[in-house]
Amino acid sequence: MGTGWSVLVTVHLAHRRGHFKGWRGDIGVDTTSVPVWHRPPGERSGLGSVEITAGWHYSGGSEEGVFGYSVTLLVAASRRHPQGHAQVGPRVSAHPQFALGLVLDTPGKRIRPNAIHALTPFGFPTGILAADRAYTDQTTPHFSQPARCLGHQLVLDYKKDHRGVQGTHHGALLVDGSLACPHMSAALARATAGLDDKAVREIGANPQLGDRIAAREAFFLKLKQSPDQRGAVRLQCPAAAPSPSVTCPRFNQVHHIAAPRPAVVDLTNPRATAAHTAAKPTVPIPQTERLRPPPKDKLSRICQQPTITVHPGDLGQLDKYRQDRHYLHPSWHDAYQPIRANTEGINGRAKGHRIDIADPRKRLAHGRVAQTILLALMICTINLEALSTSQNATGQTTTVRAELDETSEVTGHTPGPVTANGLPPPRPAVNSTNA
Repeated sequence: MGTGWSVLVTVHLAHRRGHFKGWRGDIGVDTTSVPVWHRPPGERSGLGSVEITAGWHYSGGSEEGVFGYSVTLLVAASRRHPQGHAQVGPRVSAHPQFALGLVLDTPGKRIRPNAIHALTPFGFPTGILAADRAYTDQTTPHFSQPARCLGHQLVLDYKKDHRGVQGTHHGALLVDGSLACPHMSAALARATAGLDDKAVREIGANPQLGDRIAAREAFFLKLKQSPDQRGAVRLQCPAAAPSPSVTCPRFNQVHHIAAPRPAVVDLTNPRATAAHTAAKPTVPIPQTERLRPPPKDKLSRICQQPTITVHPGDLGQLDKYRQDRHYLHPSWHDAYQPIRANTEGINGRAKGHRIDIADPRKRLAHGRVAQTILLALMICTINLEALSTSQNATGQTTTVRAELDETSEVTGHTPGPVTANGLPPPRPAVNSTNA
């Protein structure tokens, strides 16, 4: 059987026992190094390595490489709130820390396609897919486009040079992965431009940055229709009814929106006060346009019509930056941080002292195929340990016979009888001459 089965069989067993109840399909994807026992190629001697398919794996920000392979791991994760919430709350589900799939490859080769390959054979619910900067700065057809076509919502991080205004689409600004009003002020649009990773992580220590991130919310295009089977979404101008978040003179002129009549507002009612036109930010339209409005056909598409449809890949090379949570907004933190914590947690478990996939002495075989098989068995063992820990914590018990029945449903093989010690009897030897 393939190595994918050895990992997925534990996932199916946990799913059948109800350990994934409430899991919404949130997944973390990451690539980590797996060193090999054999020496790397010698620069001075000019000799190659016995491990001819291995290479140098460089982690983000590290100048020292690890000679071996890169393994792409998928991790079952969970956001704190189903839709994202400004306040920290309990996670949606309390499933075990599980690896859902893996692909081992030469470092630097097919990193993004390997993640898509591992995602494809699932059959589980699709939710948020969180990835670090290594997956963001790649071509659209390799990661973001196929991930959206599979039904996943992307939550991403960016490198320093990629933060801020990333481009335009039908006149709308692409600001940190979200499409926004073309006339969002430069102070808001470029609030994160040039920020280093430390400043992003410590956003709470910068009240001015936090205020600008919050002020951006009103100018982002609003989700009018969730992704369909093809991954296409329908987005709406922030000034469009029924719940406009900004006041836009251009929108009112193009769509012939009459000025609102004066009305009495109960200032003690926060909801009524926030809904009033005077409480909403005004889009800063140029003064020349106020005096001489341009013809409708001369405006950008997002200003000509209230809604636009965005399909996977519509933004071309910019589509790799597009994501489904507003960057650094509380809803982004409530999704990205817990999922990344789950991912780093299973990396720590995999490289802990009990299994330790980082110890090359436990994988002495040559070649990528042999290394993949050994690594898959190690990850399978990690999943079984996590399942046992979760079972002990929840008090759930499952008989050996039930486990074998579940395994037969996953693999298509009928288990043999169970002996008194709870183990199946050994199979009779097969004569090689008759095989």
